[in-house]
Amino acid sequence: MRFGPVPLAEAEGAILAHSVKSAERKLAKGHRLSADDLAMLAEADIREVIVARLDPKDLPEDEAAARVAAAIAPDHLRLSLAATGRVNVYATATGLFVADRSIIDRVNRIDPAITLACLADHVAVEAGDMVATIKIIPLAVPEKFVEQAAAALRAKPAFEVKPFAPRRAALIATELPSLKPQVMNKTHAVLAARLARSGSRLDTERRVAHSETAVAGAIAELRASHELLIVFGASAVADPDDVVPAAIRRAGGTVEHVGMPVDPGNLLVLGRLGDIPVVGAPGCARSPRENGFDWILDRLLAGEWPSPADITGLGVGGLLKEIPSRPQPREVAVGPQPGPVAIVVLAAGRASRMGPAGKHKLLAEFDGVPLVRRSVETALAAGQGKVVVVTGYREDEIRAALGGLPVTFVSNADYESGMASSLVAGLTAMEEEAGGMLVMLADMPGVTSGHLSKMLAAFDAENGRAVVRAVTEGQRGNPVILPRSTFAAVRQLLGDVGARHIVERSGLPVIDVELGAAARLDVDTPEAVLAAGGILKD
Repeated sequence: MRFGPVPLAEAEGAILAHSVKSAERKLAKGHRLSADDLAMLAEADIREVIVARLDPKDLPEDEAAARVAAAIAPDHLRLSLAATGRVNVYATATGLFVADRSIIDRVNRIDPAITLACLADHVAVEAGDMVATIKIIPLAVPEKFVEQAAAALRAKPAFEVKPFAPRRAALIATELPSLKPQVMNKTHAVLAARLARSGSRLDTERRVAHSETAVAGAIAELRASHELLIVFGASAVADPDDVVPAAIRRAGGTVEHVGMPVDPGNLLVLGRLGDIPVVGAPGCARSPRENGFDWILDRLLAGEWPSPADITGLGVGGLLKEIPSRPQPREVAVGPQPGPVAIVVLAAGRASRMGPAGKHKLLAEFDGVPLVRRSVETALAAGQGKVVVVTGYREDEIRAALGGLPVTFVSNADYESGMASSLVAGLTAMEEEAGGMLVMLADMPGVTSGHLSKMLAAFDAENGRAVVRAVTEGQRGNPVILPRSTFAAVRQLLGDVGARHIVERSGLPVIDVELGAAARLDVDTPEAVLAAGGILKD
């Protein structure tokens, strides 16, 4: 390929290296110039263009990308059409993406003109996720390099998606006086949600004493009717002969490995009874946040059996804190434009720090107006779309304080479980086409409609594809705007957690909007209400 400026008289059949615009129309980069194109450019007084002129054995970028992509084994994968020298690869099944670094490296070392990028090895994906992309960097590439890349991909699959296989699972949970029942209840709910992604279901739970004999008995009882056994110990595993691994052996099983170089997730136990996996889950798996247990569970559900070498090889990349789970896809789905942002005002909490005197912070008056009404009026003044108010504790009084306001109420009967249930309730009451969800706490008297408008403008500037977060001098605060792409994750929230881990793991850009002290000023105590200028009411 010959690249550079040429006179118009020599440019017919060449490929434009840069776009060219005349009064009539624009010719894009990569366009093959015709005689009519050259006549139009001459009339626009353009005398020279920068082009690529192909040698006899060169392939144009799109043809080259398509030919390389055609060599990829179609293991639950879909290829996009070639455009601008790129072919994207998408998963067609929910499962585990598995990559062979040696093949991908071989392709990328043939010539710098040909590139193949993909997700990290052994990450969970959903149907429709982009998992890889082929990009031809110049406008054309020698055919011999394309053939070498295609041959490497035909010889051995570079990557595949292994679909998750649904399993019937049982939870064995040990009890100690120090472990609260609500923690065990949350553990059940979180595990059920993890399994649901693969179509698996948590059929059974057994709560037993924290002893080798009791756990072994539960394993022996449940093995015949389940395909996966997961043990949560009330006390963390401290030794390869501790209760959980000892119980697996006592029940007739083998312990494959204890511990893993992934943090959080170090204290995992992997065992088996024949073909049935028995996993001793680390304590961090009681949380929905990503941890080493997810990595091992995903492999098992995809039909793999991690060896000790596999597990001990997870240290690079095993520090999971603050690491997004996957990159953003390049392809934007075609469909109707999302609607405006809905504002969800959370007003269901118990105000437990207000003390036993019966005073409710949301009914405290600021300038003669109950705080909850002041917050909702702020939302209405700034909102582009629907305003939803989630109520629960002292619901009748809260709703009475909002009388006459054009809002949608939703009741959270499970408000005592924490913030997650209110977020889910608010989401269910929003318009289906909402483009985002602005989550606003009702106890923040410093937040103004101007602040909300500033955040909404930042969200619009990102075309609804970023998280927008209020900060005070760089410290994260509230409110926050969650894009439509995070709604599925919000629906999975459980317990007394907010949206922080969704923000951290979404892989989306996070736009911080400085609101000053207002972003961190909430009034959780009588003293805080008075300090902020409020008057307490019964």
